[in-house]
Amino acid sequence: MGKGVSSSRLKTQRGNAVVEGALIVLPMLALGFALLDYCLAIFIQNTLRNAVREGIRFAITEQTGSSGQDAAIKAVVQANGMGFLSSASTISVTDYDKTTLTVVTGAGSNAEGNICVVAVTAYPWTAMAPLWRTANFSFNAASSDVFEAPPNGVLPSR
Repeated sequence: MGKGVSSSRLKTQRGNAVVEGALIVLPMLALGFALLDYCLAIFIQNTLRNAVREGIRFAITEQTGSSGQDAAIKAVVQANGMGFLSSASTISVTDYDKTTLTVVTGAGSNAEGNICVVAVTAYPWTAMAPLWRTANFSFNAASSDVFEAPPNGVLPSR
């Protein structure tokens, strides 16, 4: 009779261990995925900041590609985006006049002393484990600098 009581107790304890394990594993997995989400979000933000910083460094040196300076700047930002910026739709290049700070476009917008702003706006990202919050984020990053004198005094085409 003593043997039957102990085996019955062992079965009950094994069942309790499964239930307790399930109650612990699920919150631990949620916390683990949340930790990965936050780390990945910080990585994406830092990557976008670095990409626009490299884009502005390229822009102020008055370099150009065969398709124009704006397209070349966007290509540099994409190349430094580590695959996150697969399309240039979220990348913008804006030039401002050096004295009035109004937006200037077209020929001469990249004249010496004008300000260039390269930005990534509303880059979408969905979290792996939304937990209690919404799972959609958007990231923004911008960098600005003043145009240098162009090489040989010739402005690249926009």
